[in-house]
Amino acid sequence: MRHRAAGKSRIDAIDIARGGALIAMAVYHFGWDLEFFGYMDAGTTVTGGWRLFARSIATSFLFLVGVSLFLAHEPQIRWNGFLKRLAMIVAAAAAISAATWFAFPSGFIFFGILHHIAMASLLGLAFLRAPAWLLLVFAVGLTAAPHFLSAPVFDTPALWWVGLSTFRPPSNDYVPLVPWFAAVLAGMGAARIARDTGFLQWLGLIRPARWHIPFTFAGRHSLAFYLLHQPILIGCVWVLAQVWPPAQEPVEMRFTGACASQCQETRDETFCAAYCACFTDTLKVENRLDAVMSDAPGSETQSRLSEIATECTMRAETGRDFTQGDNSNERP
Repeated sequence: MRHRAAGKSRIDAIDIARGGALIAMAVYHFGWDLEFFGYMDAGTTVTGGWRLFARSIATSFLFLVGVSLFLAHEPQIRWNGFLKRLAMIVAAAAAISAATWFAFPSGFIFFGILHHIAMASLLGLAFLRAPAWLLLVFAVGLTAAPHFLSAPVFDTPALWWVGLSTFRPPSNDYVPLVPWFAAVLAGMGAARIARDTGFLQWLGLIRPARWHIPFTFAGRHSLAFYLLHQPILIGCVWVLAQVWPPAQEPVEMRFTGACASQCQETRDETFCAAYCACFTDTLKVENRLDAVMSDAPGSETQSRLSEIATECTMRAETGRDFTQGDNSNERP
């Protein structure tokens, strides 16, 4: 990125930070791949520390997008460079959508991190001259928006990209406009403050040590790194699976474990035990367990899962005994 105040074309510290975020992303995706192939329990990478890890990576990456956008195009937008970069990101996002549509049709990536960066880059242009305090106020507002503005009107697939639906749409990488654009605005605000206080000029004078070279390289070739790292990691885990296949637990145990892990993120252990037992038993009775644990459950199965979740929530909250099935219509 260009920064005349620092007297150099790029600020190494920002490239290093971006490279660190990319490497952290690769670590998370490696964990996801291990889970996908069965080396880790189902649901591991979407709960607990792994979930926080993923969110911190996305936040830091988008924050740096905001920083870079401000430094590259304030006070004057460099249209040639901007449009060339935008076209590359849009093409890469389209390629990701197409590839995941064939690989994971039920959870393909329709608005992931690259899609968000493309839209955020366009929207961010309108905020280039906004004062830092206003950028930060907007960032706080967008962060809080899902808690107050989510509504059924946004549940239609055409509006899932907004991020205000009442449920999380099925996608292996979902980074909607709200609340994630907040991180981009925060990055723009931080970059303005850093420039105005002279911190940015000081940062540009730092000479990194040699051990930073891999981070700098990744940060300067972020799009190529993003597109290539996951196919390489999946290939490595696939080779591992051919040599040392993972031990496979019964489908019922895998589903119950994944259900409990996700449930305990928001509810207590007693409720989750009842809820997951209900869910598992219902899927067994309806012979849906294999479909649910497959890579691509159909739309009818997904709709039924939502119904079962509602039913089992009600049963778990009222304390009904459903572990032996629902016998409410039977006579003793």
